[in-house]
This record gives sequence, structure tokens and C-alpha cells, in this order.
Amino acid sequence: MAETRTKEFKTLAADTLSDGDIQKHLKTLYSGFNQGRLQQAAATHNWEELRDRARRIKAHTIENLDHYLNMAADNVEKAGGKVFFAKDSEAATNYVLDLAKRKGVRSVIKGKSMLSEEMDLNHNLAKQEIEAVETDLGEYLVQLAGQTPYHIIVPAIHMSKSDVNELFHENLGVDPNAGVEELASAARNELREKFIEADMGITGANFLVAETGTLVLVTNEGNGRMSTSMPKTHVAIMGMEKIVPSIEDMGTFLRLLIRSATGQRISSYVTMVTGPRSEIEEDGPDEFHLVIVDNGRSKLLADTHLREALYCIRCGACLNACPVYRKVGGHSYGWVYSGPIGAVVSPVLTNVPDAKDLPYASRLCGAC
Repeated sequence: MAETRTKEFKTLAADTLSDGDIQKHLKTLYSGFNQGRLQQAAATHNWEELRDRARRIKAHTIENLDHYLNMAADNVEKAGGKVFFAKDSEAATNYVLDLAKRKGVRSVIKGKSMLSEEMDLNHNLAKQEIEAVETDLGEYLVQLAGQTPYHIIVPAIHMSKSDVNELFHENLGVDPNAGVEELASAARNELREKFIEADMGITGANFLVAETGTLVLVTNEGNGRMSTSMPKTHVAIMGMEKIVPSIEDMGTFLRLLIRSATGQRISSYVTMVTGPRSEIEEDGPDEFHLVIVDNGRSKLLADTHLREALYCIRCGACLNACPVYRKVGGHSYGWVYSGPIGAVVSPVLTNVPDAKDLPYASRLCGAC
């Protein structure tokens, strides 16, 4: 389990409030992402119908979670994959580490995964002398800085261009005065080599389709597709709530997720993975492993008031709309999840007494 600093919320929030640079960066969340979402919602004639449909699907799925998890596991295995149910982050981490040891893995490329942050997976891999490199650009930046993600969707929203220049100069030898295109090129060249060298790819999951056993990843950089197809072994780790019953249902969630997360009609990449590479396919991994993780989610499931938190699709829209988050920022919440959704799930997934201040990080304005 990742280190928690939830009981330091007030101190961390005060520090952020006094940081003028971070306050400036946080304004982008409202003027950019939140406004983009509102524009897309207005342009989508059946927006409220989509939201209602998604809620009904989620309510039905969570109510019948055992059924759909078993269906998904059966179909992943029929497609040639292997499935492991982990009761907590320790069990999930041990599965990944044991697999890496058996395969002689020395280098790992990672697609974006908040669950891997729950597991503190990079640190645990490093203790086994396995290099894990984040391939989402924002995640890569915070990894170079020795930090944790600041936001579910835009992990490095708190960093300025000068921060990035300094990081790339220190770690990649890039000119400290390099422009944006040169910085992007340096990151691309560095990460491309990591993709080629990697023994294992580890990704999260935006959705898992129960009826087909299909893993769905939504990205804008193509790193998810490369992480799933280039290494010989692909490991996907996901919270047990990421299940959707059917491909048709997934279409509803894709329309909502992308518009809500980034204000786009569609993302650059939607990657769908069903098992490892088949005999007639030229690309893809030789092995596919799916790790389905509880890690406290059963406590949310058992509570009729908190169960709705499992409906979350991790779009980050509640953070962008929240006037509290837009002032205190992501690191103030002291654990993986921040903003309104973090205030609900973090106390349950970590330690309620330590996180007792988080639910009060609200104006009760209903913006989320």
C-alpha cells in the first residue's frame, strides 16, 4: 500500500494555498477541462440520457458484481489469458513480482494506472532491481521528479514549463532553454528506447467487458497501445469495479468518459485487448495476465450509502469542477485519490481516523 499522509490535509492544503505558481496552474482545470466538458455536454443532444443510462448500467453491474466478475474471468481465460483475484494491494504486488521473477524481467514499461499507485508498484519493483518507467508523459514527469500524480487525468498539472526544462536537463541532458517541441521530442526518443527494451508491459484498465473478456484503454499518446503490444508479457491491473457487462454498454461509457475527462469528442486512441496474441496475429504479447483487485472496495460495496462511489469512471471531472480542489490541489489530500471522489474513497481504502478531515473538504455546493 502506498504511503498515506491524509491526516496532514490541513497543513498540506495551507502550503498549497500559499504557493502562487501552483494556484496559477490550477486555474487551467476550470478554464480548460471543466469548460471543455460543459461545451461537449451542450453539443451532445442526449447528454443527460447518456448519464442516466450509464448510472443504470453501473448500478446493475455493482449489484451483480460477482456474476460479472466471474463472467469476465471466464472469457479472459477462454481467450488465452490468466486471471488472478487479489484481496489487497500486497497480494496484487506479490503476483506481479513473482511473475516478473519467473520471467527474468529487468525492465518494465507502464501505462497509466491509479491502482498501481495504490500498490506503490514502482517502488516495489525497484526493490527487486526492476526498472519501471512510466510512459504517460505526465506520469513520466512526476516520476522523474520523485513525486506522485497531482490529478487523475493530468498528473503533472502543477508543473510549469521551467519545471519540465529543469527535469529534462538533469535527467536527459536536454538544453535547459529548450522549447516545447524539443522537450516533446526528447521524451519521445527516450521512451521509445524503453518500449523496445522492455520485458514486461503493465497497464491499468478503463473498462473490462464481461461478455468478451476485453480490456479497454483510453489514451491520447499511444503509450497504452505500445505497452500492451510490444513486450512479450502484458499485465493489466484493475479495480474490481471497472467491469461493464457488454460491448454496447462500453460505448455509452466511452462517450461519457472522454467528453468528461478532457473535453474531447473522442480520444486519440481507444485500445481493446482480448487475451494474448493468437497464432494468426503478428503483434501482441505472448502472455496476458489480468489482476483484479479488491483492496478495500468490498467495504464500499457493503455500505449502501457509499456504494455509489464504485460507479466512478475516473474521469476527473469532479476535481475540475470542485472549488476546494482547485485551491488546495491534489497532493494536499495525502493519498492516491483527491478531490470529491478522493474525499469519499480514501478514508475507506486507507484509514478512516487519519483521513477524517477529507470529507469536510467541501463547500456542499454540488458542483461535482
